[in-house]
Amino acid sequence: MVMPAYNEAEGLPGFLAEVSEHLSPLARRLSLVVVNDRSTDGTGEILRELVDDLPGLVPIDAEVNRGHGPTALAAYRAGLDLAPDLILHVDGDGQFHGADLARVVRAAVSTGADVVHGVRRGRHDPWFRRVLTAAVGTVVALAAGRRIPDVNTPLRSYRPERLAQLLGRIPADALVPHVHFSLAEARLGFRVRYVEVASIPRRGSNQTGTMWGVERPPKLPPKRLRRFATAAAGELWQVSLRPGAGR
Repeated sequence: MVMPAYNEAEGLPGFLAEVSEHLSPLARRLSLVVVNDRSTDGTGEILRELVDDLPGLVPIDAEVNRGHGPTALAAYRAGLDLAPDLILHVDGDGQFHGADLARVVRAAVSTGADVVHGVRRGRHDPWFRRVLTAAVGTVVALAAGRRIPDVNTPLRSYRPERLAQLLGRIPADALVPHVHFSLAEARLGFRVRYVEVASIPRRGSNQTGTMWGVERPPKLPPKRLRRFATAAAGELWQVSLRPGAGR
């Protein structure tokens, strides 16, 4: 399993323990690769303390803070370096049940799929993030020629050889790698399966995390999110959507 994490010191220990509990019975060897994106709340220290209690935990400290997308891609590459049979990605905010992670893995094994997406139900994100996800999904559906459920879900499993193909198609600093991946999977004819999973509130007392520069759920999109959305839209056009891109 691979995971990007930023300022998740409060919720991460319990989430990792739950992940290990549910995934360990499914694997001969389970590695938990967590890339700490230069957190400021002690996440790195917490991870190092957990090494003795969680077999297979591989904590990695990023050299600089790069944001979610590049950190997720770094986690994927670190996971590939371990020569796994299957790679499962999930974010460090813990917005999934460990049992649902196991369901995604079992679906990958039983179907032989190249990719399995965990399609979120009952999302707790603010309305504007759900609207943004729906808008991106519509654009990607037009480009892919079919609808892709939950186009940006962070819960997904990959066969290593397929993941390597996808990593070679986008920049290492991509802001929205999973959107690029979802579109490329359709264009390349990957065997993709979808598993409905519950979306739960992020773990820890901070309901919003620190990604968008706010402490409480905002009623309108915060400035940092607006800037991110603008940059991500430009990246999607250049890398995957403009005529001839991503072919």
